[in-house]
Amino acid sequence: MWTYDSEEDAIVDALRLAKGMTYKNAAAGLNLGGGKTVIIGDPRKDKNPEMFRSFGRYIQGLNGRYITAEDVGTTVQDMDTIHLETEFVAGTSSYNGASGNPSPVTAYGVYKGMKASVKEAFGTDSLEGKIVAVQGVGNVAFALCEFLHKEGAQLVVTDINKDAVKRAVDAFGAKAVNPDDIYDVECDVYAPCALGATINDDTIPKLKAKVIAGSANNQLKSTSHGDIIHESGIVYAPDYVINSGGVINVADELTGYNAERAMKKVETIYDSLERVFEISKRDNIPTYVAADRMAEERIQSVRNSRSQFLLNERHILSRK
Repeated sequence: MWTYDSEEDAIVDALRLAKGMTYKNAAAGLNLGGGKTVIIGDPRKDKNPEMFRSFGRYIQGLNGRYITAEDVGTTVQDMDTIHLETEFVAGTSSYNGASGNPSPVTAYGVYKGMKASVKEAFGTDSLEGKIVAVQGVGNVAFALCEFLHKEGAQLVVTDINKDAVKRAVDAFGAKAVNPDDIYDVECDVYAPCALGATINDDTIPKLKAKVIAGSANNQLKSTSHGDIIHESGIVYAPDYVINSGGVINVADELTGYNAERAMKKVETIYDSLERVFEISKRDNIPTYVAADRMAEERIQSVRNSRSQFLLNERHILSRK
């Protein structure tokens, strides 16, 4: 849920996010497709139960082709309201036997992925003493800051929400900067954790970081920006790989939620990124291309297996 400037902007974002979810699920090894919903409105003042119940009825009408869950601007309580109208929602309150708020799990996956990225750039995965510039301090980023603070990282934060910034400053001793100044911060890691497209023609020349690793979706405004940062030697953790912890967590609900099992799966984000970096170096391609290849190979393998299944079924039926 976001204050989009126009319906067209909302549709474009939904399409970009849907593609990202498809690749995210494939790269994470989940047997799911990909889709996304956006709701136009200010999450701080435009919410009401009727809105989410209406949305739930629409989701129910899709009869399981789409399962919704919490993301930017929505909460576990919103998922509970949706759940009044449909069974096809994940991340509801834990008392329903669900996984609850996915934000801390997403943050843990980003934290593990950031460690893998720092290892690629600096030769060690320790974040102690590293300066991390965090753009956006919402639920996921705040939990990420907690992991980083415990390991001894130095935090620089920004957000359009001044209360969110103050909370991070008070809790972790973070340094606050204005939103437009986060790109100029002298840091080791730039962590985009707000909306997408912050890696673009205007921001890349300002970046001082050796690593880009954050929770935001669609961080590259276009693929050309992934090429530019690759050529400049910046280690980029492809967004849909590093931020897949949340969907890994809620996907575990499909087989009866087990928190320990889900967290072990989230930890493999570290290994997935090491694989992406390995492909990138081996084939001399940007990491976003390496991640796409990894995801597309799995998507194609599933297509092939389904095609073979259908051929076998037709052969059996023809013999009958």
